[in-house]
Amino acid sequence: MDDSNPLAVETQDLTRAFGGYLAVNNVSLRVPVGSFYGFVGPNGAGKSTTINMLTGLRSPSGGSARVLGYDLATQALEIKRRIGVVPEGSHLFERLTAAEHLQFVGRLYGLDAATAARRTAELLETMGLAADAGKLVAAHSHGMRKKLALCCALIHSPSLIFLDEPFEGIDAVATNHIRELLARLRARGRTTIFLTSHVLEVVERLCTHIGVIDHGRLVAQGSLDELRRGADGRERSLEERFIELVSRDHGERPGLDWLGAEA
Repeated sequence: MDDSNPLAVETQDLTRAFGGYLAVNNVSLRVPVGSFYGFVGPNGAGKSTTINMLTGLRSPSGGSARVLGYDLATQALEIKRRIGVVPEGSHLFERLTAAEHLQFVGRLYGLDAATAARRTAELLETMGLAADAGKLVAAHSHGMRKKLALCCALIHSPSLIFLDEPFEGIDAVATNHIRELLARLRARGRTTIFLTSHVLEVVERLCTHIGVIDHGRLVAQGSLDELRRGADGRERSLEERFIELVSRDHGERPGLDWLGAEA
């Protein structure tokens, strides 16, 4: 990765321990400004814990981080003003309508009422939620909630967006809506996007840079082309390269030869 590029996220030996367990172990990220950074790894690898630290939801056990040039330890509020976050779980106010919820979030970020209302209407229309704008969030499907959460992350026009498994558990139509919006953001190049996802096909299609984490450690990082080539220079798909990187420490699996055998 070119160290001369300005960085939206820079960590040095970032660590998070839960008792004696190291969920994130000395991770040093380099996320260029304007990049679409895919942060991938197996279940339990430390992806969500890393995002929780970078967004100020958890305190690191060690190491340091700068987000948009601000020090995470001393300037977390400045960071929160400038980022958008779509967490893995649903954290929405269910007794508000979609429009009320989105305008409320806009006002929290300092938008005036007219701007919040205008952006709310535009975002709901873009995400295919306009027809349900007056419906309580409690009545929304899982996919609709995911799309509303993304609208909440975008309404204040953040410089950096964290997306933790935005495609988890949603149908193909909702996935396509979100993917199209993210592709447009990527094309504009003014917003840095930090994405975790198990859908490697989408990561490969959207992302410009990749970080691979396994057992809490960053095992590879670089541009998409660098990751696909590997040390031997032979180009692979991201899925092939991912399996190669994370399977080294997982050993052989039982063959389960008894499955399908005669009783």
